[in-house]
Amino acid sequence: MTQTPPTGSSASPRTALVTGAARGIGAAVARQLARDGLAVAVVDLDEADCAGTVEAITAAGGTALAVAADIADEAAVGAAVARVAAELGPPTVLVNNAGIGPRAELVDMTTEQWDTVLGVNLRGPFLVTRAVAPYMIDAGWGRIVTMSSISATGDAARVDYGSAKAGLIGFTKSLALQLGRHGITANAIAPGFVVSDMTRLSARRLGLDFDDFQRQAAASIAVGRVGQPEDIAHTASYLTSPHAGFVSGQVIYVAGGPVD
Repeated sequence: MTQTPPTGSSASPRTALVTGAARGIGAAVARQLARDGLAVAVVDLDEADCAGTVEAITAAGGTALAVAADIADEAAVGAAVARVAAELGPPTVLVNNAGIGPRAELVDMTTEQWDTVLGVNLRGPFLVTRAVAPYMIDAGWGRIVTMSSISATGDAARVDYGSAKAGLIGFTKSLALQLGRHGITANAIAPGFVVSDMTRLSARRLGLDFDDFQRQAAASIAVGRVGQPEDIAHTASYLTSPHAGFVSGQVIYVAGGPVD
């Protein structure tokens, strides 16, 4: 007898938590998940910075909650997730998006910078996922999407960032193996060049006009353009949906072409 993959049930997602959702990719993901019918916790360092994302969601008829948390702080993460569960409902969708990427040559990189970058980019997703996972286990259903990067294949300008993003791939695959029996999938998205504060800062550091920077980047991308936050949001929408129940432990490169 052929079984049809489930498209929804009492365990289907109702509440999503998106980190780094005040702007950029995180904000686009939060808005898309709200359009998909989820209540969305918009998490970032400063609650006031989340206002724009929350207002965009509520203006479109969705439900959103601004939550301040330093995701590298264990106590702050615990309090934030507890608040989300109390005010929006148990989170069964998690998008680990928050990240930082300062540049420094290895010989100039301080131990403090290394620890800070690994703290936000790798420790943070661990802390948030650990706090959210019990709600998913209780529900017997969950979706975890973590933002890696093409920098996971190597980043000459940011060895700390590249190391953290590579670590997230191992983290994701391990989560998929451990949590799959609970109806939870875990996948990673690895964006290429996406218009964001981070790529704008890269252009500024190189002394380039951002439009010129984008044109240069697009010339080396197979589809002939740079990515937009919505490109990542659409991928996250699929991976967090009931239709992606047989996709787990995967790294989806959203980069406009093949990645070595």
